[in-house]
Amino acid sequence: MELLSNDDLDDLEREFIGRLRGRVLEIGAGEGENFGALHPDVVWRGLEPDAGRRRELATRAREWRHDPTPLDATAEHIPLPDASLDAVVGTYVLCSVTDVAAVAAEVRRVLVPGGRVVFVDHVAAPRGTAKRVVQNLATPIATWLDHGCHWNRDPEPLLEAAGFTGVDVRRMRVRSRPFGPVPVLLYEGVAPG
Repeated sequence: MELLSNDDLDDLEREFIGRLRGRVLEIGAGEGENFGALHPDVVWRGLEPDAGRRRELATRAREWRHDPTPLDATAEHIPLPDASLDAVVGTYVLCSVTDVAAVAAEVRRVLVPGGRVVFVDHVAAPRGTAKRVVQNLATPIATWLDHGCHWNRDPEPLLEAAGFTGVDVRRMRVRSRPFGPVPVLLYEGVAPG
């Protein structure tokens, strides 16, 4: 796996997100960190379950001329009609959801046939490695302290089980301290058409 700096990872994230077009839902949109990466023609909608982040997201959405009313929901229950979106994006969110398989099914439901997904997330290190042991030990603490974050998840198999086909899937390691490089997945996929 290639070793990247945080700046290199940021550039790749922007590239992946910048590929999306049309009606785009960002799940776990946080405080709007990805606005600068979106293509200018995107019609953006955000989903954020945390009230504090949602308030900041609404302010930033207005600044970027996007819909300033983020959805108050979880990604397991997206309050939008079937086949109503062209793309869904989530960065560092699949690690924190309650049920990755349910999220993948919901994302597939709201996408038009052939719709696109982009997910960027830190993922589990290979089984049997010291890094995986550290992730397994850290996950109970991280879920409690960091919005439910699981350091030992790998969402790629669940995305594929939901019917998505990866068109650009990259696994990288990103420099980090104090525990050394963190495995990261960049995933661009297509819903069944």
